[in-house]
Amino acid sequence: MVPDKTLSSRPSGPAFEPRSDAMTAIGLMSGTSMDGIDVALITSDGVRVLERGPSLSVAYRPDFRRRLASALECATSIRLRSERPGDLAELEGELTQLHGDAVFQFAKQFDIDLSTIDVVGFHGQTVLHRPLQQLTVQIGDGALLANRLAVPVVYDMRAADMEAGGEGAPLAPAYHAALAVSLEQKQSVAFVNIGGISNITWVGKDGTVLAFDTGPGNALIDQWVEMKAGIPFDQGGAIASEGRILRSIVEEYLQASFFTDEKRRSLDRNDFRPPDPASASLEDGARTLARLTAEAIFKSSAKLPLPVDQWIICGGGRHNRTIMDDLRELAALQDGNVVAAEDMGFDGDAMEAEAWAFLAIRSRHGLPLSWPGTTGCRQPTTGGRYVEPMADNRDLT
Repeated sequence: MVPDKTLSSRPSGPAFEPRSDAMTAIGLMSGTSMDGIDVALITSDGVRVLERGPSLSVAYRPDFRRRLASALECATSIRLRSERPGDLAELEGELTQLHGDAVFQFAKQFDIDLSTIDVVGFHGQTVLHRPLQQLTVQIGDGALLANRLAVPVVYDMRAADMEAGGEGAPLAPAYHAALAVSLEQKQSVAFVNIGGISNITWVGKDGTVLAFDTGPGNALIDQWVEMKAGIPFDQGGAIASEGRILRSIVEEYLQASFFTDEKRRSLDRNDFRPPDPASASLEDGARTLARLTAEAIFKSSAKLPLPVDQWIICGGGRHNRTIMDDLRELAALQDGNVVAAEDMGFDGDAMEAEAWAFLAIRSRHGLPLSWPGTTGCRQPTTGGRYVEPMADNRDLT
């Protein structure tokens, strides 16, 4: 049975008819893994992906990453989207400057003249996401970034969806649907992004698009290995490969109401917490949480109306060989095939940043960023706040 949130949604009609007004955009993404900034360039008319350009990942310093993690706790007191308790205002300014630095580094490395960029899609950093309260907060100062780059910026793209009754996430399905067109598909395709939280976009043979979060992605694994070993993540799943699966822990997570509720909902990074440090060894905990990530994806995919033929995995989780092996094992039980995004000609690290560039273009054209079948909004909804630079004061240092 298809849950309320994922009633059939086909992004067709005027919103997905080819246009002639193509734009070149840079997308910026700092996801729930909080490991750094992804920068990507695309050219699109907001419907077709005309060209995918270069991309770059810029890691956060360990001390800044720790400050972001602390900000999540501070943000729990927010009741209005404009509130910035504690040092959140200072952190927001620093985060914005780091995004500016990343764009300058990107432009220098790939010899890109920023005056040729029509718009920047700026996600910012999610510090609070409570869809049941219609509250989502992404820190990041769009005006500051626009003035620093001397390029128009579209940011705060989730709020309008919530105002339209949606959960503000996921928004990348609009881009996944555009990429699926290039596959000339004869089967159902699922794009799975494994970041801190995992999410799925299902594109049926007829173009129907459904999307929702599937559960923990890398966040629990990252928290576990940092707690037990003082390192930020399990490189390539090497630690997990030395451990064993503790079924009792996996089952306890899978009994959470998130997996049993009929209506799908989007997740905050803090909706799931890592196990008690004493409950497992470093290796067994990493192995168990990797298995949880894979099983959560397949348990949630049971909400789809039809099985998935082709699974395309993007995000940092596809670098974890243990997770990928588990996904292949589980998909084989349903006659499905699992591949990394690169196997289909895509860039799994840059896909979300590319999506934010694509969404910025759609926002500028007034096209929907979300549909009832992707976020649960009442009707197809556009969004984003647009700001132009006050002057050509680009800092070239």
